[in-house]
Amino acid sequence: MKPLFSFLVAGAMSLAAFSLHAQAWPAKPVRIVVPFPPGGIVDMVARQLQPGLQQALGQTVIIDNKAGAGGSVGSAEVSRAPADGHTLLMVFDSYVTYPLVYPRVGEGILKKLAPVTQIASNPLVLVVSPRVTAPDLKALVAQLRSQPDKFNYATTGAGSSNHLTAEYFKSVSATQINHVPYRGGGPAQQDLLGGQVDMMFLSAVLAQPHVKAGKLRALAQTGAQRSPAYAGVPTVAESGYPGFEVESWVGLLAPAGTPAPVIARLQAEVAKILAAPVFRARLEEQGLKGIGSTPEQFGQTLATERQRWARLVAERKLPLE
Repeated sequence: MKPLFSFLVAGAMSLAAFSLHAQAWPAKPVRIVVPFPPGGIVDMVARQLQPGLQQALGQTVIIDNKAGAGGSVGSAEVSRAPADGHTLLMVFDSYVTYPLVYPRVGEGILKKLAPVTQIASNPLVLVVSPRVTAPDLKALVAQLRSQPDKFNYATTGAGSSNHLTAEYFKSVSATQINHVPYRGGGPAQQDLLGGQVDMMFLSAVLAQPHVKAGKLRALAQTGAQRSPAYAGVPTVAESGYPGFEVESWVGLLAPAGTPAPVIARLQAEVAKILAAPVFRARLEEQGLKGIGSTPEQFGQTLATERQRWARLVAERKLPLE
């Protein structure tokens, strides 16, 4: 009986330690690193979650913008942080796509971070500056084909999801558009609004105020169905390219080795915030869909997305490094 007794005691002690760790965290302010400049979708979602998380955790939640190298600067910093749940990373889909184009920079970081939850998703919207005269996607494609290399598109950086989405669109539409990479969504939007660049596959959330104000025109959205926030804008699939579907997303990660009860509580608290009717309605108005997936579900999403975009990088022979 002694081995069984010892096993039960060890199990009880482990459960007690597990519970104690969950109760003790957080013991100090929680820092959420946003690896992009202010003004992008990741920064926006982080700041919307900030008040609810502060209330739920009973600690100050600090949003810390650490931009550079397509998000790798901030991501690397979090990957080196203590795995105690007090330093977290909020990212979007470029977290998966950037290392495909810059494997030496990104691959090591991926192994040092653990999924917590996928927070939300939204389609990208193809928006054009006022100097682009095409009234719809069909007319734009005709212009692009008749004047190759005349038009350009902005992205949040080489290897970003809106970069690969644009390459995906160029592939299916047999068009040529010049790539102009930026260090984040905010600077890219500024030049798009100023007419320095012609178009961009921009997050539906970030595009919305500019489209409503008439400063940008939305020609198509990339989701499988139309977002309620863009009910009058057809999808790329509806516009003649069946099967075209891209969803942008925002997620939360922690340094690998962060205790499971800490990750579980983080996921649970984010899910509660997302489920609140007022918060959910605010997201929907912006074109976002709240998710709040488990760490396991988010991990599977990351793997699936990586496989999909790796195929595109190979097919398009995009430059690496």
